[in-house]
Amino acid sequence: MNIDSIKNGYVIDHIKAGNAMIIYEALGLKNLDCQVAIISNAKSKKTGKKDIIKIDKNIDLDFDKLGFLDPEVTVNIVKDDKIIEKRKLELPEKIVNVAKCKNPRCITSVERDLDQIFILSDKKNKVYRCKYCEMSLK
Repeated sequence: MNIDSIKNGYVIDHIKAGNAMIIYEALGLKNLDCQVAIISNAKSKKTGKKDIIKIDKNIDLDFDKLGFLDPEVTVNIVKDDKIIEKRKLELPEKIVNVAKCKNPRCITSVERDLDQIFILSDKKNKVYRCKYCEMSLK
């Protein structure tokens, strides 16, 4: 299989196998007017299999959302055919408008224009709690 290299953009690497489409949808990559390559089940020395997404354009990438979806990913930033930066992501301390609170009594259920804010309360177990009502995302 031959996938062209990218000149300027991003390579989202070390995605947990099977999660590339979830990330593709969550980041709205289908709406881009550029080449986006999704490689599923690529060989990985570390995990056996991984997914990779290549985006051939510099876009405003939401690193917090990406870190929330898969904190193990690495983002390679490419400029003029060269990797100029590698970012190892981790769980963000706070996420905004990435998930919705499930508590029907939460103020976010009534105030529709209010940001959905979740704070990381347990990093080990990846637990986020609503800023307003403290309902867990899990």
